[in-house]
Amino acid sequence: MERKANAVWKGGLKDGSGTFSVESGLLKEQQVTFRARFENAPGTNPEELIAAAHASCFSMALSAQLGERGITAEAIETVCTITFEDLTLTRSLLQTVVKAPGADTAKVEEAAAAAKTGCPISKVLKLDVALEVAVQA
Repeated sequence: MERKANAVWKGGLKDGSGTFSVESGLLKEQQVTFRARFENAPGTNPEELIAAAHASCFSMALSAQLGERGITAEAIETVCTITFEDLTLTRSLLQTVVKAPGADTAKVEEAAAAAKTGCPISKVLKLDVALEVAVQA
């Protein structure tokens, strides 16, 4: 399987702007600017997209790991915070809440640890991946 996205940048770094689109068509010509990336101006940026990818990948991997332990969660909600310092991604913090009534907390935490190292996005990121798990049993 292959997935594609494309990006176009026009102009200089600080005064220019760009767009990106994804092959599925879900995101089309989304604007990217220097200010959105480096000055917290409105708009998306590559780091935000990495955070979305990591949160969703981890949640799916956690669901699989829970399933291997006989647990089906009602919901897994993950927030991913990507830290970008000195032009380097330095940390990805995964904060997840697992709603699984009656589940063994130790098994959920074990599954979360396995998902953290096993999810494909965690594997590709060369940075510190931190994990905080809360279980709503």
